[in-house]
Amino acid sequence: MKKKWVLKTVDDATSTMLSRFLGISPVTAGIMAGRGIVTVEDGASYLTPALAAMPDPFLLKGMQAAVERLLVARKNGEPVCVYGDYDVDGISGTSLLVSFLRKVGFTCTYFIPNRFDDGYGLNEEALHRIITLGAALIISVDCGITSIKEAAFCKQAGVDLIIVDHHTPVASIPDATAVINPLQPGCMYPFKLLAGVGVAFNLLVALRSRMRQEELFGSEGEPDLRKWLDLVALGTIADVVPLVAQNRIYAYHGLQRLENTHRIGISALKKVAGITGEVTCGQVGFRLAPRLNAAGRMESAVPGVELLLSENPEECALIADELDTANSERQTVERNMFDQAVSMVEDSGVYPACKSIVLASRDWHQGVVGIVASRMVERYHRPTILIAIDEQGGAKGSGRSIPGFHLLEALNACSGHLDRFGGHRYAAGVGLREAGLNGFIQAFEAAASGMLGDSELVPLLEVDAEVAPDQVNLALVEELCRLEPFGSGNPEPTLMLRGATVVERRIVGDAHLKLTISVQGRKFNAIAFRQAECCTDGILDIAFFPESNVWKNSTTLQLRIKSMRAAEE
Repeated sequence: MKKKWVLKTVDDATSTMLSRFLGISPVTAGIMAGRGIVTVEDGASYLTPALAAMPDPFLLKGMQAAVERLLVARKNGEPVCVYGDYDVDGISGTSLLVSFLRKVGFTCTYFIPNRFDDGYGLNEEALHRIITLGAALIISVDCGITSIKEAAFCKQAGVDLIIVDHHTPVASIPDATAVINPLQPGCMYPFKLLAGVGVAFNLLVALRSRMRQEELFGSEGEPDLRKWLDLVALGTIADVVPLVAQNRIYAYHGLQRLENTHRIGISALKKVAGITGEVTCGQVGFRLAPRLNAAGRMESAVPGVELLLSENPEECALIADELDTANSERQTVERNMFDQAVSMVEDSGVYPACKSIVLASRDWHQGVVGIVASRMVERYHRPTILIAIDEQGGAKGSGRSIPGFHLLEALNACSGHLDRFGGHRYAAGVGLREAGLNGFIQAFEAAASGMLGDSELVPLLEVDAEVAPDQVNLALVEELCRLEPFGSGNPEPTLMLRGATVVERRIVGDAHLKLTISVQGRKFNAIAFRQAECCTDGILDIAFFPESNVWKNSTTLQLRIKSMRAAEE
C-alpha cells in the first residue's frame, strides 16, 4: 500500500546542542531530538541506559502490602502459586516469579490457563483447583486487574491474592490483598508503560530489598537480579510496549543477557530458531517469541514455562523442538487463514470504501485470529477484527487497530452487541454469539466512520531526517547502533536522500531489488526487499536505513530501502 511520507521537523538549536555536548553527528542528534530527547542529560541516559535509573519500586501502589504478605508466606512456608497469562509476557513473567521465589526459599508452583478451556485471565474454576491443591497465596501476573468476581471468590475461600498487572483497569479495582499496576488510580510510580513482566520485576526488586534489610539471605548471599533480565526482555519486547525509558533499560540489558544466557531453555530455543551471537529485538519478536507463543496458540502454553524453568538439557532440547514444530503448524494455519480473509475482503467489494474490516468463519483457529488481524491491518490499513465461531455458535475474536482509532472506545460504543470485550487502543478481544454478528459488524463500521477521516486511512511513513550524500557512511552506521534496541516507541530510523537515480537494477531472491543508485555524483549499493515491482525510472526520493554489509571479511556500506517515490521539488 502506498504510504504518505512525513518528514519530522526538529529544532535546530536542540539538535546542535546534543551534537556538541554528546559528541555525536548532527544526523544522530536530529533523530534523537525528533524523538523528544531535548536535554543533554536525557541524551546521555538514552545512549547509555543504566539500571540505576530505575524508579523506587515502592512507589508502585500496593507494593508494600505485597512484599509484607510474601515475607509472611516465606516465614510460614505457605505454598504460593503464580497464575500467569498464556502469551509471552505472561509466560516470561510467570517464569521470572517462580524461578526467583524458589531461589530465595519460597514453596512456589504455577498455573497457566488454557486459552480454549479456561479463557483469558483469572477463572473461578481454575482458582478452585489451585486452592484445592493447597495454595495459600496466589499471585497473578499479566492478568487480574479486571477480575472483580474472581478476587471476591479468593477472599471468600480464605486465600490471599496479589494482582500484578499492566492492563487498563475498569471502574472498580479488585478487592485483593495487594494490587500492583502503574495504571491504577493513585499510583505514584512515574513510568506507566511497563509490560506485565516489568511490573513483576519491580516486585522482585522490592522483595529483595526488604529481605536484605531483614538479613534473610543465607550463606549464598543475595541473588543478582540482573540474571533474570533475559526473561524481562523477552516479555517486554514480545508484548510490544514502547521501548522508552524503563522499558528501554530492560531491553538493552536483557538482550545482552539473552546473547550470553545461562538459561538452558533459552539456549535450546535460540538453537532451533537459528540465532547465534548478538540477539536483537527483531530476533526476539520474530523468532523467539513466536515459538514461545505457538504452544499457547495451538494448545497449552505450559511447555513455554517448563522450557524457561528447566535445568535439564535433554528436556529443554525436546521442548524446544516441540515448540518449533508447533510454530511451523501455526504458520501454516496463519497462512491459510490470511489467504481466506483476503479473499473474503476482495470478493465482498467493500474495500476501499469501508472504514473497518470485521470477518468471521467457522473454519478459523481461535488462537491465531489476532496474528492474522495484524497482517490484515498491514495490508489494508483498516481497524480489523477477525472472529472464530465454534460449534455451539459462540464467537470469539481479536482486533487490531491503526493510529487515530481507539479500538477499546469503539468497542464500548458497540457494547450492546457484545457479551464481553477488553483490551486497549491498538488491540482487543471480543466475545459474542454468532446470531449477533451482523449487528456488531454494522455498529463497528458506524463507530469507525465516526472516528476516521480519509487522511487516517492512508498509512504514514515517518522520515526522521533528510541527509546529504556525504553524511551517509560507515561511521554513521556505527553511531546509529547506539540508538538500539529498536522497537515500538523507538523504531529503527528512516533517512531520506533526494534526487537519486538508479544506475543499475537487478532482481534477486524472492522479488527483491539489488540496486546501485547515484546521488549528486556519489554511488551507493542498495537492497529493496519485496519491491521488485516498484518503478525505478527517473529521479527518485529514497527512504532508507544505512547498514554495513560484510562479505568475505570486507565491510561495505549498503542502503536498505524502505520506500521509493518520484522526486518532489
